[in-house]
Amino acid sequence: MFFLRRSLIGLAGLFSLSASTAFSDPLNQALDIDLTTNKAAVSSQKSIDDASDQTQKMLEEYRSATRHAETLQTYNAHLKELLNSQLAEKASMETQLTQIEVTEREIVPLILKMMGSLEQFIQLDLPFLPEERQERLTQLKQLVNRADVTEAEKFRRILEAFQVENDYGNTIEAYRADIDLNGTTSSVDFLRLGRIALYYQRLDGSEGGFWNKEKKQWETLPSSYRTALRNGLRIARKEMAPDMLTLPVAAPETAQ
Repeated sequence: MFFLRRSLIGLAGLFSLSASTAFSDPLNQALDIDLTTNKAAVSSQKSIDDASDQTQKMLEEYRSATRHAETLQTYNAHLKELLNSQLAEKASMETQLTQIEVTEREIVPLILKMMGSLEQFIQLDLPFLPEERQERLTQLKQLVNRADVTEAEKFRRILEAFQVENDYGNTIEAYRADIDLNGTTSSVDFLRLGRIALYYQRLDGSEGGFWNKEKKQWETLPSSYRTALRNGLRIARKEMAPDMLTLPVAAPETAQ
C-alpha cells in the first residue's frame, strides 16, 4: 500500500509538472512571437524612415539639379546672344576695315591737293603774319610726309589750318612786325581788317600805307588818314570802342 501511494503521488506530481509545462509553452511562444514581431516592426519602421530620408534627399537633389539646369539654360541663351552680337560686330568691323583701306587710298591725293590749295591761297592773299602762316604751312608739309602719323590725323590738321585761315576773314587785328619799304627794313604797326585790307603805320605815326592787291606792293597813304589808322589800331587792341573808320579799301572784284 505504501508503495502504491508513493507511485500515485509520483504520478500526480508528474502530471502536475506536465500540465504546468504544457500550459506555459504556448505563452512563451506567444511572447516570443510578439517580441519577434516588435523587432520586425522596429526594423521595418527604420527601413521606412531611411527610405523616406533618402527619398527627401533625392527630391532636394532633383530640385537643385532642376534649378541649376534652368540657370544654365538662361546663361546659355545669354551666351548665344553675346555670340551673335560679336559675330555681327566682327562682320561690321571687317566691312569698316575694307572701307578704311579704300578711304585711305582716296584721301592721300585729297590731302596733297588741299596742301597745294592752301599754299597757293596764302601766296595770293594779303601778306599779313607771313612768318606765322609760312611756319604753319611748313609744319603741315613735314607732317604729311611722316609715316608714323595716320592719314586721319594729317587730314584733321589740314582742316585746322583751313579753319585758321577762314577765321582771319572775320576778325580785325593789330600787331607789330618788320616791313621792307623802299629797300629799308622798318618796324611798324599793322592793321588788318579781315581780308578786306591791310594797313601799316610807322611807330612814330609819321607815315601810313596800305597793300595794293592789284599791284602787289605797299603804297603810302596821304597824311589825312593817319588819325583813322591810329584809331583803327586802338580799336583792334580794344583800347577804344568800335567806331566808324574812313580808310581806302580795294574795290570788289567783278566776275568776267
